[in-house]
Parts: sequence; structure tokens; C-alpha cells
Amino acid sequence: MLGFLSARQTGLEDPLRLRRAESTRRDHPDVHRYSVETVQWYPHDTGMFTSSSFDKTLKVWDTNTLQTADVFNFEETVYSHHMSPVSTKHCLVAVGTRGPKVQLCDLKSGSCSHILQGHRQEILAVSWSPRYDYILATASADSRVKLWDVRRASGCLITLDQHNGKKSQAVESANTAHNGKVNGLCFTSDGLHLLTVGTDNRMRLWNSSNGENTLVNYGKVCNNSKKGLKFTVSCGCSSEFVFVPYGSTIAVYTVYSGEQITMLKGHYKTVDCCVFQSNFQELYSGSRDCNILAWVPSLYEPVPDDDELLHQAGGRYRLFKGGFCPTRFILLSTLNHPHLS
Repeated sequence: MLGFLSARQTGLEDPLRLRRAESTRRDHPDVHRYSVETVQWYPHDTGMFTSSSFDKTLKVWDTNTLQTADVFNFEETVYSHHMSPVSTKHCLVAVGTRGPKVQLCDLKSGSCSHILQGHRQEILAVSWSPRYDYILATASADSRVKLWDVRRASGCLITLDQHNGKKSQAVESANTAHNGKVNGLCFTSDGLHLLTVGTDNRMRLWNSSNGENTLVNYGKVCNNSKKGLKFTVSCGCSSEFVFVPYGSTIAVYTVYSGEQITMLKGHYKTVDCCVFQSNFQELYSGSRDCNILAWVPSLYEPVPDDDELLHQAGGRYRLFKGGFCPTRFILLSTLNHPHLS
């Protein structure tokens, strides 16, 4: 993938199929023993990345040597972790585990420096604000989403309420973000709003400054995941989009109107995650079919059965620029990895 991004930056011809450059073998002494749930580059230096797994560890890797630089061990299964994309004042990694406590690991000291308490069940998703250094969002199986200022002793700023403070007929739904487990969350690129998804098959858009439910209606957003759902939001589009794994497809919605734009079809098994690359306006998706697919927006709507002609005509080079709103995405390339699943 690094080679692919380098080729794109230098203007070389887009590869139709990505090749796996290097990976840790199953007999590698530092390899995770169980399912890897989250992988993230260090935001300020691609010489380091982090991974967390059901084997109860968070590992910090040296990209050049593919050796671990540090390992954090936990008592519970790790569901999610995240590093702040903007902070230059701290090196904290937020970690969500099967326990109800959010753990903050300091890469500088190599130890767990903070514990945030307030949830009642496992933490399925965590995300730092892309706008403020110390603001963290967490989602839990207790149906709650909390916003934290990690500098404060009390920690929790807001517990999101789907009813916006109005009395609910059902007492059990008071101060809850969803009527089921909340297993995914993602800030918009400007950090002004937060998207959450739950096992109640709903997606909600929140004002991240005051915690208000904006009541945007996305319709039924099927979510059968028993762990964290990794979805993503576009950046730099004139109308922002949210990409949500949906079985073997990816559902695309406009963030602020809730309209479903399209369904991206290309995988053969369940899609586990997707990431938007803002520099190239491209979407990458990973699936249990052992493929990573790269998608780009098409600048025009092809006529039916015109997909093959679109590729032959160089449609894959038609990248999104400026104010145009793409309504159709096309498959750019595929990376096959035998151990991806």
C-alpha cells in the first residue's frame, strides 16, 4: 500500500492491481495471535503504526523493520483504539476493551496514564476529535455515547441523548444514543459533527459542541456486527458522504441530508472496514474475501451496462476535483492478501 500511495503522489500510472509488498508472517514472533481489530498509522510519521487485537494487546510497530517497538497488555479483549490526528501536545492512544473503562496509553512513557470511567458495558468504539486535541468520543454496548475532555478530573463532558433531553416514555432509553449497542462512531472532517451507528439499525448525526441530535433521517442502516463497525466520512467534497459497510457492499449516504446515494458492490464476503483517503479522494475497503478494494468517484453517470466501457475509456483516472458532487463510485484496484481475514 505504501508503494501504491508513493506512485500516486509522483504521478505514475495507476496500478490496476496492487501487489502485497511485505507482511508479517504467521510464524513472526511479534504477530498477533487472534483477530486484528484496528490498525492506524502514527498521524505525524509513517515510520510507525499501531495495531490492536482480540489477543488483549496493543502493539506499536516500526514500519521499516516490521518489529514491535512497544506492547501494551490488557486484561480484556481489545475492540478498538485510536490516536488523535491533530494533537501535538500528547501521544495518548485511546483503547476500548471488553471492560467498561476507557484506557489511555501514553506512547512517550509506555504506560497506561489515564482511565475514564462512566460506561457500564464494553467499549466498542473510540475516536479523538479532529478539531480539539483533548476531546474524545466513546461508544459502548450500554447504548451510550460519551464525549470526554481528558484533561478534566471528572472527564465526561456530555452523554448523548437521542431524545435531546425530552422525557421519554421508556425510562430505559433515557440518556441513550441508540436503542441497542453503539458499535461505531466517526467525526466529520471538521470535527463539528459526530456520526454514530448502533445495532438498532440506525445512524445518527450529532452536534459535537452541544451533543444535540440533529434528527437527520438515514432510514434503516442495517448493522449486524457483533463487534466494532469501522465506517468513514469523506473529506473535501462539496457534499460530504458517509460510507457504511453493509454485508458484502458499502452503503453511501450524504451526511447532512441522510439521502442514500448508492451501494458499492465489488466484494464477495462481509466488508469489515473502510477508510477515505482525502489527498486522492479515494475510498479503500477491506473484506473477509481477503481483498482490499480502492474506489474513486466517477465524474459522470454511465448508461446501464457501460461499466466495462468506462474502464476502457480511462474512467478510473477521472478523480474528483473541487465542487463536483460524485454520485457513483467505480473500482480502481484490488489488493489480495491471503491472511487479510
